Amino acid sequence: MHKDTIFSAPIEKLGDFTFDESVAEVFPDMIQRSVPGYSNIITAIGMLAQRFVTEGSQVYDLGCSRGAGILSIRRNLQTNQVKIIGVDNSQPMVERCRSHINAYHSEVPVEILCDDIRHIEIKNASMVVLNFTLQFLPRADRLELLTKIYQGLNPNGILVLSEKFTFENQAMNELLIDLHHTFKRANGYSELEVSQKRTALENVMLTDSIETHKERLKQAGFSQIELWFQCFNFGSMIAVK
Repeated sequence: MHKDTIFSAPIEKLGDFTFDESVAEVFPDMIQRSVPGYSNIITAIGMLAQRFVTEGSQVYDLGCSRGAGILSIRRNLQTNQVKIIGVDNSQPMVERCRSHINAYHSEVPVEILCDDIRHIEIKNASMVVLNFTLQFLPRADRLELLTKIYQGLNPNGILVLSEKFTFENQAMNELLIDLHHTFKRANGYSELEVSQKRTALENVMLTDSIETHKERLKQAGFSQIELWFQCFNFGSMIAVK
């Protein structure tokens, strides 16, 4: 695994964070050291696939990055009469995802598309995954995407929505941000790396509160919504049609 050193030296003109070649190369290391509970979420996505994915249906991973979620889903399926569709708008991520998926033999067909998730048709879906993806969309586009997902899900289909959260209580918000930064430092990131990455992300990753997410999911049509995992200011929700 390549070590993430992208923000380890001072960067004079720090632009917005992008999922480019350099990020795609170190992404597994970056996400393990930056997102508390990431491996638990990936494992649980497989467990949920085992319960919810039905024969003859489709599974969508929207913002699939290098395919960790897809591999977890595929390993846990009870049937191979399923198609998995992964979508990411980063060509370097898509290229690595395809080679990663192809390295493991399976009868389950997987299609990886380089596209904008807002342009993808969702149909005959028993499961849709948005794993730390929605937060990178403009807020104005989020409800429309969730509504499209709800409409494309079959009855009893599941959406897994993992996000970084903000909290309405300012003291709690600052505490959880600070705990997250402590987590990153404990995983070997320096103060400079934490600070520079935060600056690079501030215009790109726009986080919402848990309450805002729940309300938006209700507006999209979901009535069964629950937060199933949280560690500091990161977490994952499930919504069942």
